[in-house]
Order: sequence, then C-alpha cells, then structure tokens
Amino acid sequence: MINQLQSKPVAWAAVMFVLALLAVPLGAATVSENSAGPAPETATDVYYKTTGVPNGPPAPAGDASTYPRYGSLDNRTFVWFVTQQHTYFGGFVLALPIFCVILEFAGLVTRDRAAALRYDQTAREFLRVALLAMSLTAVVGSLMLGLFIWFYPSFMQYMGGTFKAMMPVYAFIFNAEALCLIAYYYTWNRMAAPALKWCHAAIGILSNVFGAILLLLANSWIAFMMSPAGVDAQGRFLGNVWHLMHTALWNPLNVHRFLADIMSGGAVVLAYASYRFLTSKSEEERAYYDWVGAVFLIVTVVALLPMPFAGYWLMRSVYAFRQSMGVTMMGGLLTWLFVVQALLIGVLFLGINYYLWQSMGRLQGGQRYEQAYKYLVLGLTGCIFVWLTPHTVMMTGSEVKAMGGAQHPVVGNYGVMSAKNDAVNVMICLTALSYIFYRRANRTITVPWARKGNILLAVLFGAGMVHIIWLAIYGFYVPASVRVGLSSPQAFTTLTVVVAGLLINRAMLRGAIVYGSVVWGKMSVRGMVTLFGLAASFTWVMGLMGYIRSSGRLAWHVNELMPDASPWAYTPTLAFAAKMVTVNMVVFWMTALLLFWLSSRDQRPLPQMDAAAENQPLFPPSSQEAQPS
Repeated sequence: MINQLQSKPVAWAAVMFVLALLAVPLGAATVSENSAGPAPETATDVYYKTTGVPNGPPAPAGDASTYPRYGSLDNRTFVWFVTQQHTYFGGFVLALPIFCVILEFAGLVTRDRAAALRYDQTAREFLRVALLAMSLTAVVGSLMLGLFIWFYPSFMQYMGGTFKAMMPVYAFIFNAEALCLIAYYYTWNRMAAPALKWCHAAIGILSNVFGAILLLLANSWIAFMMSPAGVDAQGRFLGNVWHLMHTALWNPLNVHRFLADIMSGGAVVLAYASYRFLTSKSEEERAYYDWVGAVFLIVTVVALLPMPFAGYWLMRSVYAFRQSMGVTMMGGLLTWLFVVQALLIGVLFLGINYYLWQSMGRLQGGQRYEQAYKYLVLGLTGCIFVWLTPHTVMMTGSEVKAMGGAQHPVVGNYGVMSAKNDAVNVMICLTALSYIFYRRANRTITVPWARKGNILLAVLFGAGMVHIIWLAIYGFYVPASVRVGLSSPQAFTTLTVVVAGLLINRAMLRGAIVYGSVVWGKMSVRGMVTLFGLAASFTWVMGLMGYIRSSGRLAWHVNELMPDASPWAYTPTLAFAAKMVTVNMVVFWMTALLLFWLSSRDQRPLPQMDAAAENQPLFPPSSQEAQPS
C-alpha cells in the first residue's frame, strides 16, 4: 500500500508548544489512572528501549479476508492515485503562503514604490491560486480518508487508536490554518494602510506556523510506519507522545519534505508564470510573468541544491535503522527507480542551464559566453552518465548464480555512491558557474583586480571539482563503511565553491559598466516551455521518490509490526510504477492548468509601471554599480 500523507513546511518552535500541551496532560492522566490498584503492566519500547504502560491497541495481524473486495478493483492502486494527488496539491498549497509572506515583506521594506506594488500584486495573485487549490485539496483529502477507512479498516483502526491524542490537535490546527489563509486573502485591501500592513503580514506568518505543525504531525505518521517507536513489540502505545513522534526517520524526513514542499510550490509558480506568459495578450503581461518565472526559478533551485544531501541523510538514517530496508531501496528491488530518478534530476539541471542560456536574450552582451556553454553541456552530460551507472544490472537467476552474487563485477565497482555524489556535486558547481556567466552578460568589470579575480574563480572552481572527483575515485578502493563518509567532504567542497564563487563574483561586479538593463518579456517561447517542463519534472521526481520511500516497507503497513496481508501487498514492477507516477503527474498538471484558468478570470489588471520598473533586473545592482537609464 502506498501511503503518502499531506506535506507542509517546518516550524520547530510552534510544534514544541503543541507537544508540551500534549505531553503534560497525557502524562498526568496516566499517573492518575494507575495511582491505585495493582501494579500496571509494563512493556519495553521497540526503539528507545524504555519502559511504559501500554494504553493503546496492539497491531492486528489480519489476513486477506480483513480487506474489503470490490470486484476486480485493485485497492492499493486506487488509494495510491488519490493519495498522490492529495500530496501534490497539499504541498504547494502550503508552500505558496510562504512565498506570499516573503513577497509582502519585500514590498514593505523596499523604498521603490513600483517594486513594492509589483511584490504586493504577485503575492495576492499567488494567494488566490492557493485558496482555489486549498478547496480542491480538502475534497481530495476527504476522499483519501474515506478510501483508507473503506479499503484498509484494520490499518486505520490501529493508526487512529495509536495516534488518537494527535487527531483533535491536527483537526484544530488544520481549521486554524484555513481560517488564517482566508483572513489573509480577504483582508488584503482592508489592511493596505501602512500602519495595518505589518499586522496583515503577521496573519500570513501565523498561517505558516500552523502549516509547520501540520507538517510535523503528518510526517510523524509516515515515519512511524517506516521506523516505529513509542510502542512495544505488540504495537501498543506506551504513553510517551514524544517518542511516538520522534522516530529514527522523523528529523531527516522533516527536512526532506520541507525542501520538497518549497520545490513543489516553486514548480507550480513556474508553471503558472509560463502559462500566463504564453497566453498573455500584451507586452506588459509578458514582461511581468517573465520576471515572475525568473525569480521563482531561483527559489526552486535554492530548494533543489540541498535536496541530494537531504536525501542522502534520509537514506543514511534508513540504513542506520534497518540495513535491510536500505538495501531494498537502493540495492535491491527498487534500485532501478533510483536510476530513473538520476535521469530526471539530470534533466532538471540541463533544463535549468538551458533556461539561463535562453535568458541571455534579455541581456545585451550575452553572446560572448556562447562558446562556454558547449563545454558546460559536455560536463553536465558526463555527470549524468556517471549518475546513471547502476550498482547492478537486471539479471536472471542463472546469471546471478554464474556471477556469484547480484553485484556486477565491472559495473558494480563504478556504480557506488561516492561516484554518484561526485556527479551531483559537479553538476551543482557547473550550474553555479553558468549563473555567474548570466550575471556578467551585460556588464564590463572595472575593478582593478579583475584579472586576479578571474584567476581566483578559475582556481576555486577547478580545484574544487578536482577534489570532488578525486574523492569519488578514492571511493572505489575503500570499504563501503569508509566510502559512506566521503559524501560529507564532497558536500562541504561544493558548498565552499558555490558560496565563495558567488561572493567573489558579486564583489567583482561592483562599479561595473552596465550596457543595458534586463528587458523583461523578451524570453523566447522555447525558454518558457522549458520552464513548464522543469515544473513537470519536479513533480515527476517528487512522485517517484515518494513511491520509493513508501515501498521500502515492502509487505508491511507498519514496519515489522503490522503486516500487509492484502492481495495487493506485492511490489509493483518498474514499468507499472513509472506509469502510475506519470499518470499522477499528468492528471495533476491538467487540474493545475484548470486552476490557473479559473484564477485568471475577472482578475484585476496589472499595476501600471514605468519603463524603469519594467526593466528592473532580477537582483538590483549594488550601490556602486552604474545604473541603467
């Protein structure tokens, strides 16, 4: 059974308050109930090894007869489809308010009235899309809950009994978030006065705090199913809410899904900007949505860059909890899905760089870097091939026996994680270099140390990538236990190269001669179609990785506690999983396009901006830069 629950952003301070409210009354109730009479039964936590008093239902064993049958309907496939749709919509519905609050604050602190008006308009427009999607998310979520109750009654009875203390909290927080979002949207004009604008932004912050609590609660259920804690060997809750939530995989799952939410929200904005650009009837609209797409591509990329490291942390935690689960996901049945994932992420990096190169059309002087791009493409393509190299190959039983094991004697030596981490880190460095070229396209550097600065950048990127590649090669000759730790120095090198490179380039651009500002609206149709393709690829990757994470449990509803005895407990084939993820992605984007069309109806006209405002660059030049006329 595929179980992917609602996704929301992280806010630690808020959840600690809720946890405190939960823990104190529950602990008090437990003491009072057992203060008299014979000594209560005690049991040991399966993860924390602490003792507690069981006060929850045991995990039912069940058999095929406990699962309702509706003709030839595959219950799991139906639940998979609906749950995935709920996850897609829930993710961006709760990510968009983050963007709205950031944009509103940007408008509050800027001194450029034209820019402030544009930020405010953009935030309100996104919030309108979020509210429309929120209604659909609630409907799909209700359908999902009903399907779980109908198709998997014993599973829902157990999870509901184990997490019963959290259910009213979840319902309260969900309704509070919905009310805050509604108030946030419908008071936009009523609280437009400067004195009230900060109060209005506070409403948006409060809605995101509620969303953070929902993320942590939902993630605790998912993490419990993969790595149960807070229960005994029979699955009975032992009274410690914190242990129930804080399983072995909870923290890495929170970080991983938080970044996924930002990517999901950013992807929707990219698709929305592309849709509105391609359907615009005026130059002003095209300029506006060209600017929106460029801004939120950077937002999405910022969430994408740490994603491989967050995924690595999650998988390392999986291995630490149960090595067998990690082997299943990355070295067994699901291995080839990671190859598909590598291909998709490689496509993402190629698409991002292609969009940046197409963006040169907005800038005067971008042609001088055309020769460099073919080398960047060559490097990116090489990295993709390295990442695609599998640790094993598809073999028959006789072939495995002839080789003496599942690992290929040649391919397996090069499909190790140190090489794959090398590929993704080099791609990140090359993408940062591509962005540096974009920032320099319409500028001539005038600082006296320009030549030394260029040499420093060349040495920084060259030495950094050589070090990353050397660590990958070194990983071929060391045991797996040592190889696992090589990802940390690789990631640190990448972070150093990217951050230092961008800072050095920014310092070199001070006082630069600007030959023309960014001409928004001049992006090619190919570039905007690429933007939509990037958005679709983001959702494809999210769906695929969600399936891999959920399928790692194999035939368990709750790992090693509650078996899945249904007729659909087998692991689907690679082809079937790919088809399901693709169908989910297509249905999601068809529905999203419908929401885009509905949100654009009866929309207020864009704010009138003068030429300087329309041509405002993506990042304003520093104070010492020459200002375009």
